[in-house]
Amino acid sequence: MDLKQSVIAITGAGQGLGQMMAVTLAHEGAELALLDVNEQALESTQKQCHMMGVKALCYPVDVTNEAQVEQVFSDIANDFGQLDGLINNAGILRDGLLVKVKDGEMTKMSLEQFNAVINVNLIGTFLCGREAAVQMINTQRKGLIVNISSVSRAGNIGQSNYSASKAAVATLAATWGKELARFGIRAVAIAPGVIKTAMTEQMKPEARERLEKMVPVGRLGTPEEIANTVKFLFENEYVNARVFEIDGGIHM
Repeated sequence: MDLKQSVIAITGAGQGLGQMMAVTLAHEGAELALLDVNEQALESTQKQCHMMGVKALCYPVDVTNEAQVEQVFSDIANDFGQLDGLINNAGILRDGLLVKVKDGEMTKMSLEQFNAVINVNLIGTFLCGREAAVQMINTQRKGLIVNISSVSRAGNIGQSNYSASKAAVATLAATWGKELARFGIRAVAIAPGVIKTAMTEQMKPEARERLEKMVPVGRLGTPEEIANTVKFLFENEYVNARVFEIDGGIHM
């Protein structure tokens, strides 16, 4: 895909990986539809994209709300006249052990805690992926859907909800890549390792240090490295229905 004049939607575009991916693609000439629940954060990303001389519009949205997602993707198609790509990047952490026993007291992960992550990471990815596919087909564009998974999809202590959601979005990409190929639409997933973002800063220091020591290359990944992977995936049209682990060699 030629990124110049392509229209790419990015969820969770207000900060971190989403913001870096937006700026990287804007540098290549892509036009951006920026989605996030945080409107103020979106404006910051939009300004950086405008500095690259490209069109970038903000769409405040709760990706777990079906009606909002349907309306936003309809608006994107109307505003740009096409849709060539989606990066399903929106995600949250709500870590905790399934069951914890301390000083004789037992606590357990609540259904609310589990569902909060599943709703954003999985349901949000499903809804946005579905509506992006609809608009790509309607506007007759051969596009790409990128789901942001995680190395934690293999299972990680204290992340029952997050690991389950990230395993699921990887599987969705493989499924969609096979289902949508007849329309000229590809789907892939990226499973980052430990990346320097606001989300990793939410982790307990001891957990973050433990992960760093497990990385064979001896450091955290950078948002730029993930963004460059996204650029490669858009430009290489023979890539489809696969999961790319960009993790420095870590094995969970």
